[in-house]
Amino acid sequence: MIPYSRQSIGEDDVRAVSKVLHSAFLTQGPAVKKFEDSLANYTRAHYCIAFSSGTAALHAAYAAAGIGKGDEVIMPALTFVATGNAALYLNARPVFADIDEVSANMDVRDAEKKITKRTKAIVPVDYAGRPTDLAGFRALAKRHRLVLIEDGAQSLGATYRGKPVGSQADMTMFSFHPVKSITTGEGGAIVTNNKNYYEFLRMFRTHGLTRDAKKLKDRTKAAWHQEMQVLGNNYRITDIQAALGVSQMKKLDGFIAKRRAAAKRYFRLLADVPGIKLPPRAELDNSAWHLFVVRVDARVRDRVFAAMRAKGIGVQVHYLPVYMHPYYQDLGYKKGLCPKTEEFSAGALSLPLFPTIAAKQQQFVVDTLRSILKRS
Repeated sequence: MIPYSRQSIGEDDVRAVSKVLHSAFLTQGPAVKKFEDSLANYTRAHYCIAFSSGTAALHAAYAAAGIGKGDEVIMPALTFVATGNAALYLNARPVFADIDEVSANMDVRDAEKKITKRTKAIVPVDYAGRPTDLAGFRALAKRHRLVLIEDGAQSLGATYRGKPVGSQADMTMFSFHPVKSITTGEGGAIVTNNKNYYEFLRMFRTHGLTRDAKKLKDRTKAAWHQEMQVLGNNYRITDIQAALGVSQMKKLDGFIAKRRAAAKRYFRLLADVPGIKLPPRAELDNSAWHLFVVRVDARVRDRVFAAMRAKGIGVQVHYLPVYMHPYYQDLGYKKGLCPKTEEFSAGALSLPLFPTIAAKQQQFVVDTLRSILKRS
C-alpha cells in the first residue's frame, strides 16, 4: 500500500532518541527547551511552548485568549475536528465560515459576516499546508479587536509574503503527528510574540502550576513552593519526543523541498487527466504541501476512492465539514451552513504525498487514477 502520507525517520533520529533514553531525563528535561528554541528560531517567533499534541496546543491557545462560556470562535468548516473541539472544551461555540473556492482556505469576507458581539477569536486554518490570507485576517482581527490564532497544523515550513508561518498571528499552532512536516510521534506547539500568552501557556500545560517567584501569591514559602493559578492540564511533551523533534527540525527544509518537488511532479503528470480539478499552483513554492488534494465529480468520488484503495493506493479525504459530524449535528448545526465547503468536500481526494515518495509511485498513482476515471 502506498500511504497518503508517512513519517521519514533516519538513523540520526534513532540515535537522538536513544541518547535521551540513556539520560537522566525522560520528561521535564533539557530536550524540551532545545526543541522549543529550534522552533522559535525557525519561525522567527519570540516564544515557543511545546505540548503533547496539536489538539492540546489549540486548547491552551484558546484558553490563553480568554475564550470561555458563551464566547464564539470563528473558524473554517474545512478542517480537522480538533479546531472546533478545542472551543467546545471551554464551553464556547464554534462558528463556521465558508472557504474561498480557489485556495480552500477560510474566506475573509464570509468570516467577517459571522462576527457578533460574542466573537472572541478568529482561527484560520492553513489547509493542505497552504498559508491562509494572514494579512486579511490580521486586518479583520484588528478591526474587531479579536485574537488571531492560526491553525498551522499542516504548514510548518511554509512561508507567507517571504516570512515563515508562525511569526504573523497572535498565536500559531503546529502539529507533529507522523504525517506532518516533522514528527515527534504525537506532539504540538504554540509560537507567539506575546509574553503574557507565553507565560499562561507554560502554566496551562502543567496543571496551571507555577514556581516563578515573581508570580507567586505567597512569597514567604520555601523553595519547594508552587501554586496552581489557572485550571490547566497535563499537556507536557516528553524529552523522548522533543529529542526526535530536534533531530527532525534539522531536516525540515529538506523535507519541504522534497514535498514541493513531488507536488510539481503531480502537476506535470496530472495535466492531461480529464475529470479532475487540481489544487492552485500559485503558492507552489510557499506551501508546505502537507496534502495534494484533487477534486473529482462528487457523484463518483467514493467509487474512485474505493477503486484506488483496491489497487493499493492509500488515498484519503480531507475533510468532512466539521458541522456535518453526528456530534455537531446533535448540537444543532445543520447541513447547508457552508455551501462552498460542502461542494469542495464532496469531491475531494487526497493523493499520496510525502518526502520519500518515489517518481514511479507517483506515476502509478496517476496512471491508476486515469484508468479508474475513464470507467467511472
